Amino acid sequence: MFVLIFNQLLKMLFIMLLAVICFKIGLINQEGNRNLSNLLLMVINPCVILTVYQTDYDPRLARGLLISFAAAFAAHIIAIAVARLMIPSKNNENYAIDRFAAVYSNCGFIGIPLINSVLGSEGVFYLTAYMTVFNLLAWTHGLTLLSRKFELKRLKEGLLSPMVVASLIAVVLFFVQLRIPGVILDSMEYVADMNTPVAMLVAGFSLAQTDIRKIMTNLRIYWVSIVKLLLVPLAVLVFLWVLKLDYTVAYTTLIAAACPTSATTTMLCIRFNHNYKYASEIFSFTTVLSIITIPLVTLAASFLL
Repeated sequence: MFVLIFNQLLKMLFIMLLAVICFKIGLINQEGNRNLSNLLLMVINPCVILTVYQTDYDPRLARGLLISFAAAFAAHIIAIAVARLMIPSKNNENYAIDRFAAVYSNCGFIGIPLINSVLGSEGVFYLTAYMTVFNLLAWTHGLTLLSRKFELKRLKEGLLSPMVVASLIAVVLFFVQLRIPGVILDSMEYVADMNTPVAMLVAGFSLAQTDIRKIMTNLRIYWVSIVKLLLVPLAVLVFLWVLKLDYTVAYTTLIAAACPTSATTTMLCIRFNHNYKYASEIFSFTTVLSIITIPLVTLAASFLL
């Protein structure tokens, strides 16, 4: 597992570096990056989810999906507890950003291509549970953390996000065994295959816009990254080890929790007038650093799971 994940992350890194070069030479600008991000969020990722669920009903898969939902909730609760404990609010005006960044991972953009490469469609099948829980909590707990108040209309916005809607539709189609017509499904699979390169291009474009020297001298970003990429996934690993869950369910949950900071962090900081540049720096730094930390976490998992 360690070698598989490291090789996949290395491939993804090369795509990110290509994206950085393309942005630096002016081949694409921020508007193009925004459009590509929307394409990934609104079209490509939903196609991945819908195609993964187009499989024969299996009681084992259904049971694993329900367990994945429970494991995902538990993983997020653990992350919230670790972030609250390790990132105090005293003398830190950006503590809300730090905690959000430590809890919520890029389980869609990074998680889907990574898990698909090492665990296949079954892993992505279970990952949808983690992504659904992510959306529910990010738009409730996370939003309350950043905005200092809970707004029902924001929860509605989160519940109507493309990933949640696609996940719900896909689950219904799976349980009622309603198949998408072959020609349409084939077309959707072509679109779904673009997920990995497009996700890495988007990450690379974001990385190209950050001041690397500024990030490298900000010790708080280092600490937030340690909490997000090591302390949280290792705490989740201990939880999974104690419960002795199914191998694929456990690894899917662990890898999702070990993914770098979610791009949603920057998006919500922009919306609520927080320090979005700082949030973007955390996103970029954890994305690069995860190439080292995710293999290390899975190496530790190989001794326990």
